[in-house]
Amino acid sequence: MGKEQQYVKDDEEDRDQDAIGGKKIIDRTFLSLSQITALSEQNVEGVQKKLEEFLNFKQLKTSLKEAILLDYYTAGFWWAKEMNFSLIQLSGFMDLLNFLLENLSDKNMTLGDNLKELGKAMAGIGETDSERSGDLNFFSIEQAKAIIDYLNISLFKHYKLYEYLFHSPREELVISNEDVIELAQPAVPPFPAQPEEGIPSDMYSSFIISPIAAETQSKGSDQESYLEEPCPEVESFEADAAAGVTAEDQKSAAGEIPNEIIGNLEAEINEKLQMQEAAYTLSKEKLKSPK
Repeated sequence: MGKEQQYVKDDEEDRDQDAIGGKKIIDRTFLSLSQITALSEQNVEGVQKKLEEFLNFKQLKTSLKEAILLDYYTAGFWWAKEMNFSLIQLSGFMDLLNFLLENLSDKNMTLGDNLKELGKAMAGIGETDSERSGDLNFFSIEQAKAIIDYLNISLFKHYKLYEYLFHSPREELVISNEDVIELAQPAVPPFPAQPEEGIPSDMYSSFIISPIAAETQSKGSDQESYLEEPCPEVESFEADAAAGVTAEDQKSAAGEIPNEIIGNLEAEINEKLQMQEAAYTLSKEKLKSPK
């Protein structure tokens, strides 16, 4: 516990002092020891999810900056974990990653100035003299060399890109657009309702049709449904009338109706034949008579 307290960063110390002499260069703890412990128990996907939660990134799908920062910290932590760093070393390495990135983003340091700050932070590694030990004296010389190599390929080789990310204004691409659509007003007498051709029925009934027309349609549908519904009284009357007709009545009616119809047809046909015959005779006589 005493060793953990030894590496708690003091915000009141001067960052511009040289690391030699016991002054702290990295004066802020980026992640707590409990958060480092939680990250060390995860796989790479879990580390990314946890860092997203710890850093309170809410716009990863639309923010390029948040996506790049999450990738920067996730890759750094996973590299340190594969180097078998202890929890204290993992915490110190994440502090160093954040320290160098803040020098670029907040203080707009050049690459040369940031390399000088890295040298100050790593000064005293491998020294036994407590007065000459720096912020990262819990690393060995071999580990310090590996850290410098990693920072070279992860941050310093892409320094211009990170400068562009933090300090160059970018055009905001429009990924959505809002359109205002004016709907037709309901019919108000004496003005008629808008024509319903080419309009879906649900839109027409909801936004265009007048209240009077809607009420009329509603009454008409009620009347149609009323006419279609069977009436018990009518059905009872029809059943009683059918019960009063015997089989003999049906036979006699069937015999009388055809005879009457046939007789009328015969008389009509004979009359038409006589008229045609008279017309034919008249035309024949006209042909025979001299001109």
